[in-house]
Amino acid sequence: QVQLVESGGGLVQTGGSLRLSCTVSGLTFSSYVMAWFHQAPGKEREFVAAISKSAGTTYYSDSVQGRFTISRDNAKNTVYLQMNSLKPEDTGAYYCAAKETRIIDTDLTRVQWYEFWGQGTQVTVSS
Repeated sequence: QVQLVESGGGLVQTGGSLRLSCTVSGLTFSSYVMAWFHQAPGKEREFVAAISKSAGTTYYSDSVQGRFTISRDNAKNTVYLQMNSLKPEDTGAYYCAAKETRIIDTDLTRVQWYEFWGQGTQVTVSS
């Protein structure tokens, strides 16, 4: 049974930082591209960041570039999202996602591209 379990969410003030974690079980973690998505209240789920299987390449949305950092530890089956300089618009649920693939293409920003999802962790940024 595949499980993706996010943690690390919480309440933080504008300009603060949080580090999200997503621990994966039930699959060969190092064979999967991993990503984080954000879903603000009342809005669709949107791409935040992704990381290649070997962690050699990372991808970010324009809205988080320079503020967020995605990383992974294949020995711990865990992907991280370091979030700095948080803004109220970063509020919402954060989901990790996994895709087994040999090729990374522009579809990596699409919800439908991913095979497995976690249940999400809530982040609230107060102004």
